[in-house]
Amino acid sequence: MRAVSVVLLWAVGSFAQTPPPLQQPWEGVPPSYRNIPVGRLEIPKTVAGWNAQRVKVKAIVVRSLGELPPRPSPLKVRTIRVDQRDGYTVEKFVFDNGADSEVPGYIAIPAKRAGPCPAILTMHGHGSSKDNMFGYEPTSQDVAELLARRGYVVIGIDNYFGGERKGKGPAGDLEVMARNSDQEMSLFKLNLWLGRTLWGMMLRDEQIALDYLLSRPEVDAKRIGAQGMSMGSTRAWWLGAIDDRIRAVVGVACFTRYEDLIAIRALRAHGIYYFVPGILKHFDSEGVMALLAPRPFLALTGDRDAGSPPEGMKKLEQILSRFYKLHGQPDRFQSVIYPETGHVYNDDMKKRMLAWFDKYL
Repeated sequence: MRAVSVVLLWAVGSFAQTPPPLQQPWEGVPPSYRNIPVGRLEIPKTVAGWNAQRVKVKAIVVRSLGELPPRPSPLKVRTIRVDQRDGYTVEKFVFDNGADSEVPGYIAIPAKRAGPCPAILTMHGHGSSKDNMFGYEPTSQDVAELLARRGYVVIGIDNYFGGERKGKGPAGDLEVMARNSDQEMSLFKLNLWLGRTLWGMMLRDEQIALDYLLSRPEVDAKRIGAQGMSMGSTRAWWLGAIDDRIRAVVGVACFTRYEDLIAIRALRAHGIYYFVPGILKHFDSEGVMALLAPRPFLALTGDRDAGSPPEGMKKLEQILSRFYKLHGQPDRFQSVIYPETGHVYNDDMKKRMLAWFDKYL
């Protein structure tokens, strides 16, 4: 049996951004940046060896996020309204993150339940919001109805500079009237001054949402998945890496290896929000993703996704397959690559996402 299932499919629909011109790795990169000191992840020969190493790898990943405040306990949550839909309800809620924000979100509850349900924490992309995921302002990231009608509880929040949180950064409404990136930049700078990272604070909010999700009597705490597109995809696998309560992950787009992003001169393809100090001294993104093994991880990516260099995806497939094979669970990692496809969340991806969670949750 193959250690990794890598599937090539023609795109179903197209909402792709225009991809950058293809280039050879390191073409045009100034010589002084071609030998940056990137650390290499050691791949152990035994599960016992990895279990010992995993503790150190996870500590490096968590440390890169900065000095995050403790999550609030008890958590203060207010229900704002309840909307009845066909086969499920959607509750709008707000929680205090105990640091700097009130965080709005939605939770969808299936109407027919025989007992506690599996649940999905869904995460939106850069420039999107919870309203896009829950059908109030539908986009291709609208997945709540699909999942709720399948019997999943679904929860999702607005990130620090998305949805209802726009204009609620350090400069208030000045950031709404200015460029869309201003609030993101202000938050990035302020958190560095405080010894934190914006990425760490974003993941902390997702962990608080997870705390709330697990407090709900409708939810089976042993069957929790995380999924998202673009920035939401990256949050999904980072969150799974730092929080073992996540039992299965689906990431759509942004299956990114950082060194290979530098090699194609595409650091600009990702917002500043997810850059953290020191990570490349130790290992590339495979060090984060390896922490998921042997929990199920499905990556769905277009080969023309500007933020996912093809060479990097190949390396990630090879490395991650070895970790899953080490655990004797090769089928729990799958990478599906869609030729001639950009930064999209198409119908085939949604079918595969749903089938993945049906299988493993």
